[in-house]
Amino acid sequence: MAFGGPLRISTPSDTEILTERDFAAPRDLVFACYTQPPLIKRWLTGPPGWTMPVCVFEARAGGRYRYEWHKGDERLAMSGVIHTITMPEHIRSEEGFDQPDTGGMSQSLVDFEEKPEGTTVINRLTYASKALRDQIAATGMADGMEMSFKNLDALLVERKR
Repeated sequence: MAFGGPLRISTPSDTEILTERDFAAPRDLVFACYTQPPLIKRWLTGPPGWTMPVCVFEARAGGRYRYEWHKGDERLAMSGVIHTITMPEHIRSEEGFDQPDTGGMSQSLVDFEEKPEGTTVINRLTYASKALRDQIAATGMADGMEMSFKNLDALLVERKR
């Protein structure tokens, strides 16, 4: 069996969502795709038809990031601040969507684990309450994330050549 997707998702506590995804690429390359705006814009687009015209990622402690997705008249946007970044291993940040029904800010811990076959990305999202965690988990986030991760798989193959 080849190393790689699909996304694994669990709820290890009342306020957390844990996602894990394997990528058949070196950790430095996966980390670059998470932290360099020209690369982020190529894979973090979600379902077909969505684009990311705004992508900012300041890869430093205290740096900010902002993603805006568009599909016709629909808009979705997220912003965050990076508290800790250790290249190419770890990013700790606080983030939230502009849309009020997404419940405010959450904490994000992203670890990039190097393995002989590639890289495992582990993202621990922590919300203010169980109700909020359950609301976010029910949005279909796993499907949207996996669509983007398939884009990342293709980008990683292209960049490894």
